[in-house]
Amino acid sequence: MTEGSLHSTPPLPTGESSSAEGKQPLRYALVGDGDSPHLLKWARALAPLLELWVCSSRGFAPELEALVPAGRRLALNTDPAHGGGNAALLRKLPALARWLSRVDADWINPHYLTSHGTLVLLAQRLWHLRGRVLASAWGSDILVTPQRSPLYRRLTQAVLRHATLCTSDSQHMTGVMRQLGAGEVLTFPFGLDALPPAPAQAKTPWLFYANRGLEPIYRPFRVLELFRSIASWQPDAELVIANDGSQRQAMEQWVARENLQQRIRFVGRLSAAQQAEQYDRAQWYLSQPESDSVAVSVLEAMAHGCIPLLSQLPANAELVDDGRNGWIVPEPAGSAELGALSAQVLPQLLARASDIARDNRQWVHDHGLFPPAVARLVQTLRQVS
Repeated sequence: MTEGSLHSTPPLPTGESSSAEGKQPLRYALVGDGDSPHLLKWARALAPLLELWVCSSRGFAPELEALVPAGRRLALNTDPAHGGGNAALLRKLPALARWLSRVDADWINPHYLTSHGTLVLLAQRLWHLRGRVLASAWGSDILVTPQRSPLYRRLTQAVLRHATLCTSDSQHMTGVMRQLGAGEVLTFPFGLDALPPAPAQAKTPWLFYANRGLEPIYRPFRVLELFRSIASWQPDAELVIANDGSQRQAMEQWVARENLQQRIRFVGRLSAAQQAEQYDRAQWYLSQPESDSVAVSVLEAMAHGCIPLLSQLPANAELVDDGRNGWIVPEPAGSAELGALSAQVLPQLLARASDIARDNRQWVHDHGLFPPAVARLVQTLRQVS
């Protein structure tokens, strides 16, 4: 498991701000999707540490409205697609630029570089804004979109090269960003707000849990096939599938055809408390996406003591040392091969489940909590300003 580049920076005490050092607090403008829980999470971590302004390409979630005063918010009220092709968002460029000129931020922080990063790049270049750019990549804006066309690649490269600093949530994505022209990249997981309590009761030894979106990019049928391979030799194996998506009906039909209705249960979207309950009961966590950076759901599973069974992606190797604290499922591998391999690997992992749970929770505590990472980021921004 690999540490991010911010981990070596001494942590900032909770609540400390630059005014405590006799300086004005940093003026910081977030630009992103104000309806997104991701942007809300960033805003929650940043708000106690600096003077926070937020521009949303859409509207604002109620929690974000409560967190940031109305006088420090701008809603562009568009409906952008993260992958690009957002003419309506581009038409809002003058409104964003005028707002940023008035805010006069020390740092302008676009989130998701294909859309919001391009908008901020144009605003700063055409309106000669003072603020430095901190470009925050989310995943597909680096790992997927630049490969879609030469235009998207050039746009991504322009944003990365223009930014003073960038953020990334995995060492793998950082490497790709540097290949695209990024300079300094600060790497830390988009982690948990806090470490959850350890499970109060023993886990169910052969209970599996999966909660990624039921969409093609997360390969939910790969999850089903992997579980079927395990169930072929382990009669006590059960799988709970949370979340929803376009693949759910086809998945339920597959389960019926395979006669696995008694062993696979779909529970839909869950609250945070319900998610925690499922994590605590399950011994195993299944995540098999075709593209990913460090996923929050995997960190959550590790923090709740689950043993992760992950797809063969570079970022997953930053979390799982194959065979020691989880399993990187080999590809390509058919059902028979997966059955034979899982029958070898899983009992060995289960025999060390308590040690794995302890080690994984400790790693999340040390490297996977978001507020301390953001505090260290802000400390770095003050040093650069």
